[in-house]
Amino acid sequence: MNLKELKKLVASGESDRIEFKSTTGQRTQAMKTVCGMLNGFGGFVFFGVSDKGELIGQDATAKTMADISAELNRLDPPAFPDIETVTLENGKAAIMLRVPGGGGLYTYDGRSYIRNGPTTSIMPKAEYERRLIERLHATRRWENEPSAKGVTIKDLDQDEIQLTLTNTIDAGRMERPRKTDTKSILTGLGLIIDGMLTNAAVVLFGKSRRLESLYPQCLIQLARFRGTDRLSDFADNRQYWGNAFSLLQKAESFFKDHIPIAGKVFPDKFKRQDRPLYHPRAFREALANAFCHRDYAVPGASTSVAIYDDRMEIINPGALHFGITPKALFHPHESRPWNPIIANVFYRAGIIEKWGTGTLNIIEWCKENGNPLPEWNMSSGSVALIFKPLVDKVARKPESQPESQPESQPESLRDRIIHLLSNDILSKSEISNQLGQKQISGQLKKILIELINEGVLSFTIPDKPKSRLQKYKLIKKTKTKNK
Repeated sequence: MNLKELKKLVASGESDRIEFKSTTGQRTQAMKTVCGMLNGFGGFVFFGVSDKGELIGQDATAKTMADISAELNRLDPPAFPDIETVTLENGKAAIMLRVPGGGGLYTYDGRSYIRNGPTTSIMPKAEYERRLIERLHATRRWENEPSAKGVTIKDLDQDEIQLTLTNTIDAGRMERPRKTDTKSILTGLGLIIDGMLTNAAVVLFGKSRRLESLYPQCLIQLARFRGTDRLSDFADNRQYWGNAFSLLQKAESFFKDHIPIAGKVFPDKFKRQDRPLYHPRAFREALANAFCHRDYAVPGASTSVAIYDDRMEIINPGALHFGITPKALFHPHESRPWNPIIANVFYRAGIIEKWGTGTLNIIEWCKENGNPLPEWNMSSGSVALIFKPLVDKVARKPESQPESQPESQPESLRDRIIHLLSNDILSKSEISNQLGQKQISGQLKKILIELINEGVLSFTIPDKPKSRLQKYKLIKKTKTKNK
C-alpha cells in the first residue's frame, strides 16, 4: 500500500472494518479488534493514526514489529495478518495490519471478540456457543451420534425402510444394492456408522412406541385457530409422534382438511378454475425442509403448523446457521442443512429436490398460485415460515352457483405503503391516517421496519430512528400489484 492509498482508506473513518490506534502502545486493545475482525468480515488495523484519522505516524523498529508479532501469537487458533508499513510525509511510519475475515471462532488471550460498528466487544456466550457448534458440525452433531441405549433395528419401521429404498431407485437417485436387508439399506443410507444405529435412523424410521419417551422431539403439532392469533379458540388441534415420513403424511392430511379451494369462472373460459388457498407443493417442501434443518438436540421442542384466518405458519426449533439470513433465502444460496444425513435420505426418496433450491421453489410456487411472497422470521430460538393466503381469495360455492365475474386482486398493505411514499415523504402517523387506520397498527410498524431493512425505504433522520420528527422516503422502486 502506498501513501495515496493509505490516505484514501483512512479518510473513510473508523468502522466495523477499520480501526485506528495512535501507537503500538495500544496493541493489546488493537489485538482484541483483530480478533473481532477475524470473527467477522476482516478489515484493517492502523498504528500511527489518531482517533480523528490524522496521520501522525510512529517509529517502526525491529522491536516494534517483534512486539506486534508477540501479541498476534496470543490469538487462537493461530492467525497471520499481513503487516505493512507506509512512510509518511513527516518521516515516521504508519503500520497496517490487513486482517482476513471468514466468521470463524478466534480468541485473544482466552476470550472471543466481535465488532459492532467501530466498537470491539466480548462475544456473547450464546453467540460463542452457536459458532462453536457450527465449527464442530462437520464431524460431530446430534443426528450422527449413536442412538439411545437399547434401541435396535427392531424398533424401526421395516416396511417404510423398504419403501424408501424402492422410491430412491424409482427416482434414479440410487442403484439397486446387491443386499436389500434392513441393515444393509441403513448402512448404505449412512444411518449405521461404525456398526452403530444413529439418531438419524430413529428420526426417519422410528416406530416402536417405547421410543416416544426416548425421542420426545419426534413430534409435530397441528392447529387450526378461529381467528388471527393463538388466543383464539381451536377449530382443530392435533399432535402426533412418529418418524419423519409419517409426520409428513399426517401434516399433509391436516392441510387438506383445512385449506379451502378458491374458485372462479373467467369470461373467456367455459370451465371453472380452482386454486387452493395455499400451494400444497410449497407446504410440503417447507415442511420437509423443516425436518432437515430443525434442531433435534432440544428434547422438548417440536415442529408445528398453525393455520389462522389470515396466514399459515410453519415453526421450527433451531436457527439459521452458517451466515444464512432470511433475506438470503430469496436468492440462490449454498445449502448446508443442519441434518445432512436426514436431508440426503429425503432427497434420495424424492421428498425434496436438489439441495439449495427448496426456498426458491417455495417462492415460485407461491407466485404460481397467486399468493404473496412467503416470509421467514427468526425469534426465540426458532425459525417461522409464514404463508399469506391467495390474493384473490373467493369462498368456494356449489357448482350450480359459480362466480360469473373475475374478482380484482386487492392491493396489499405493503404495496399501499410503497404507493403512498412514491409520491410524498411521510411520517408514521401520516401514513397511518392515509391508510384509514384509527391508530398506528403493529402490522404497519412491522412492514416499515422490513422495508427499511430491505433498502426500499430510508429514514429522513437516519441518526435518530426514534425521533418524533422521523419520516420515511422511498429510495428503491418496486413492483406493486394493480388494484
